[in-house]
Amino acid sequence: MVLDCAVIGGGPAGLNAALVLGRSRRKTILFDDNKPRNAVTSESHGFITRDGIDPQEFKRIAQEELSRYPDVSIEKLRVHHIKKENNLFLVETENGEEYYAKKIILATGFKEELPDIPRVKEFYGKSLFSCPFCDGWELRDRPLAVIADDQKAFHMAKVVSNWTNDLIVFTNGNKIHSLEEKELLQSKGISINEKQIATFIGEKGMLEQIQLEDQTTVLREGGFIAAEWKQAASFDSSLEYTLNEQGGIVTDDWQRTNTEGVYACGDTRIAGPSQLIIAAGEGSMAAIAVNAALIEEKFN
Repeated sequence: MVLDCAVIGGGPAGLNAALVLGRSRRKTILFDDNKPRNAVTSESHGFITRDGIDPQEFKRIAQEELSRYPDVSIEKLRVHHIKKENNLFLVETENGEEYYAKKIILATGFKEELPDIPRVKEFYGKSLFSCPFCDGWELRDRPLAVIADDQKAFHMAKVVSNWTNDLIVFTNGNKIHSLEEKELLQSKGISINEKQIATFIGEKGMLEQIQLEDQTTVLREGGFIAAEWKQAASFDSSLEYTLNEQGGIVTDDWQRTNTEGVYACGDTRIAGPSQLIIAAGEGSMAAIAVNAALIEEKFN
């Protein structure tokens, strides 16, 4: 059997794409190896009717809803290889199973690489986060840190200041701000600390202090940290789509890549953290575009 579409990735983008395809009576397989970027997160925010939900519970509800549609199946497998053969795509899984599909939706997301600071992983997802729009409310009015060693620090400081008036930017040993940026931040009550971070201090993932290279400590109860984002997809592919400067897959407004028949949505397209609701919306748009293309092919 030839599938109408293979959706690679079982996060909110892939799940919503599969939902719209199922409701469009399209033979669809969703591949999900269940290794989400937000595995360390206990709550997800910003999705109306689901604010504060556990990400795994979000996925459980979504998969339960997908089970109502007989044309959608979920394979808990990692995709190993994708290649285009004439007008079809051959999808090979890690255990050697092969599937042919008319269209491909890439919703594999990305993975973050945290700064090499001792104990950082103990606090990430509990009191240190990457997205203030997702977690700023929970940290409001606390003494917070922005930890960034590149030009993202200035932008992040401005954004995070929306949630607190007690903010320090830690550049972890780097001098990255111009004089004008320093003066502007300081005029808004935002301090800059350019010393290298030795470690984080706290218990059960809840930050209490940041210890610096000179053994001094600074009281902080949480914050936001700049990570490096990379495509999470680990499969080999002959798909010749284009990446933007941030490493995200370039698409048009219909989520179409420059490889005909291949669509991308969610974080894999943005190459940075976005909210669940945005990723889900892009998944819906990708599925609508796939359906529109299949309809046009039918009548042509």
